[in-house]
Amino acid sequence: MKESNFKQKIKEGIDDMFYIWLQEFRITFRDPGVLIFFIIVPIIYPLLYGFIYTNEVVREVPVVVVDESRSSMSREYLRKVDATAEVDIITYCSDMEEAKEMMRERKAYGIIYIPSSFSNDIARGIQTHVSIYCDMSGLLYYKNILMANTAVSLDMNRDIKIERAGNSTERLDEITAYPIEYEDVALYNPTNGFAAFLIPAVLVLVIQQTLLLGIGLSAGTQREQNRFKDLVPINRHYSGTLRIVLGKGLSYGLIYAIMSVWVLCAIPYFFRLNQIGLPRDIILFAMPLLSACIFFAMSVSIFVRNRETGMLIFVFTSVPLVFLSGISWPGTAIPSFWKYFSYLFPSTFGINGYVRINNMGATLEEVRMEYIALWIQTVIYFLCTCMAYRWQIIQSRKHMIEQYNKLKRKREQFAS
Repeated sequence: MKESNFKQKIKEGIDDMFYIWLQEFRITFRDPGVLIFFIIVPIIYPLLYGFIYTNEVVREVPVVVVDESRSSMSREYLRKVDATAEVDIITYCSDMEEAKEMMRERKAYGIIYIPSSFSNDIARGIQTHVSIYCDMSGLLYYKNILMANTAVSLDMNRDIKIERAGNSTERLDEITAYPIEYEDVALYNPTNGFAAFLIPAVLVLVIQQTLLLGIGLSAGTQREQNRFKDLVPINRHYSGTLRIVLGKGLSYGLIYAIMSVWVLCAIPYFFRLNQIGLPRDIILFAMPLLSACIFFAMSVSIFVRNRETGMLIFVFTSVPLVFLSGISWPGTAIPSFWKYFSYLFPSTFGINGYVRINNMGATLEEVRMEYIALWIQTVIYFLCTCMAYRWQIIQSRKHMIEQYNKLKRKREQFAS
């Protein structure tokens, strides 16, 4: 008899779980706000980033020149700088004040200043200088201007050294120019592109943030529609903690299993970003990533009181989380407090693990730390979600009992 009752309860629990799963599906596709965060944003936002950064690098940064030397040597230097792909000399200015005015008007992003002693110093064997003034509001402008001038100066230094060495063979010229031969190899980002560096981190963050916003919006809506402003509705199917948490989690997981393929696999393929990881490793790594993000969002959604609260709480966190991940700013330079604080978010381990697998060709074993950390977060946030929903069930029952007692007293008063 007891065994049959136990089986009956298990069957009821499974039926209730699938009922909640179906209800969450209906909420997702009937609520325009949730639909935007769960479907539209994960589709459009990565595409937008991909099209913005599709050129990967900045080319032909406009600069102006103040050439006080006006010699053949200075003209040769400037011709070579202008011939590089990084810089475009748009005009020559008579003095620094005119050049500064062009920078203030945003017609140029840098100034190349050649002193009057430039050619004479080289002729006398004295080290000369070329001054570069850059607009540091955009670091990519500074990088291009510096790279172009550095490359040209090294090239001219080589020619000057060979000319003055008086060597008798070409081999001696080569040794004079490059006593130590070196080869520059850019690992994992051969184009030194901004898209290959930034977009993989943004893709993982899109998954976490859209889950936070969508689940938060859904939770706020359910509170507003609930008679007692509780997260758990008054419904016999919502009578158990596990069935609620698993039902909602399965619904979000099914939607984002499809969206994750689009975000983590299709977007890098369409924009031809670095993608050297094995698909099997990416899929296996995405499982704890999605689970941790889902239960993290469900845990945090307990604090959402209405539809607008999630937007106020979660949107501003996107940029700090990119920095805390250690991708856009070196992890070794992050203070210890903020480094440990970043471990609260699945995006920290998700970004680092995904970048190492997808961009650097790491195996699942080589990202073992991030993989295990995401499973630990999944378990912790699952338990937090269960405790939070258990508390909500107790509160909902408490409100129902209070309402029942209140109606009972009114009936008694009316009867008397």
